[in-house]
Amino acid sequence: MKQEEFTPMFMMLMISMIFSLILLLISTMTSKNMPEPEKMSVYECGFDPLKTPRLPFSMKFFLMGMLFLMFDLEISYIFPWCTTMKEMKWTSFMTMILFMMMLTLGFMYEWLKEGLEWE
Repeated sequence: MKQEEFTPMFMMLMISMIFSLILLLISTMTSKNMPEPEKMSVYECGFDPLKTPRLPFSMKFFLMGMLFLMFDLEISYIFPWCTTMKEMKWTSFMTMILFMMMLTLGFMYEWLKEGLEWE
C-alpha cells in the first residue's frame, strides 16, 4: 500500500476536524450563557433530592419507567427476527406473532387502566 492512497482520507479527516472546531468556536462566542435558577436546579427521580428524604413522592415516575423499559426492550427481540425473516421456519414466525400479541394485549391493558397518563 502506498502512502498516496491514504492522502484523500487524511485530507477529509483534517477538513472535518477544522470545520468542527470552527463551528464550536462560533457557537461558543455567540451563545448567551445566562442560565436561570430553574434550569440549574437538580432534578432526579421525579423529586427534589435537596429536600428531606422523608417527603412522600409519586410512584408514577417509577411505574412509567418500568413501562418504558418493558415496551422498549421488545425492539431488541423484534430486530433480529425481522432481519432473518426469509430464512425463518413457520414455528419461529408463529412464536413471534404470539409474542407481539402478548405485547399488544399488555399495551391495551395499560392504556385502558390509564397507566400511560402523566398527571
